[in-house]
Amino acid sequence: MYLKQIQQLVVLQKVDDEIIVLEEELDQAPKELSELESQVEGLRRKMEQIDEKIGLLNNQQRHIEEEIETDANRVRKSKNKLMMVGNTREYHAMMREMDNLEKMNRLREEERVALIEELGVQGEAKSELQSSLEEMLATLESKQTGLQERIDNAQKRLASLGAQRKAAGKAVPKPILGRYEFIRARLSNPVIVPVNDGVCGGCNIQIPPQAYNELQKGKQILSCPNCQRLIYWSEHAPGEIKIS
Repeated sequence: MYLKQIQQLVVLQKVDDEIIVLEEELDQAPKELSELESQVEGLRRKMEQIDEKIGLLNNQQRHIEEEIETDANRVRKSKNKLMMVGNTREYHAMMREMDNLEKMNRLREEERVALIEELGVQGEAKSELQSSLEEMLATLESKQTGLQERIDNAQKRLASLGAQRKAAGKAVPKPILGRYEFIRARLSNPVIVPVNDGVCGGCNIQIPPQAYNELQKGKQILSCPNCQRLIYWSEHAPGEIKIS
């Protein structure tokens, strides 16, 4: 009876260990998805910012080109009128105006070239960002597809483990099961540990010789006097106890 109880407690602990892992996975999976969705949203916002900047740059380029064309027309008209000027004073005045217009257009042309270069930079940035966004969207779609499958598999396994836990619990007396649950709620895993050569497998501290002798008799389930975990002699469960 004692050996059966030990085996079932070990099974119970293995079941609980796997349940913890599965519950963490069920908790973590949606968080991973949410984090990826946030990253996608961040890339989309950056894309919108780049599109907005490209739009402003295009508007500035059109405006400058219109100004260049307007002043170029004015210079052409002034050149046509230059031969019809009646006096030297008016001639020099028109020449100064034409020089100013041409100087202004040269500055505008430099600004236009700078705008074209910046549009190229922003276009490359947009292309790189688009590639990153497409890659992340593909990852997101894949995770969305696999998430429900992971959840379904985890829930099925949890249901199976729940049944195994219930069966293992029935084979253990209620007082012992109560001690197991009490320790499990207060200490980190494991709850039940083997004792080998008088050393507790939970805290790695030597248990008193008298307690070790009692443990080897295999008549009752004892607790480690140091860490309070349930203990059993390693020879009473020498093989690897598996769960289905």
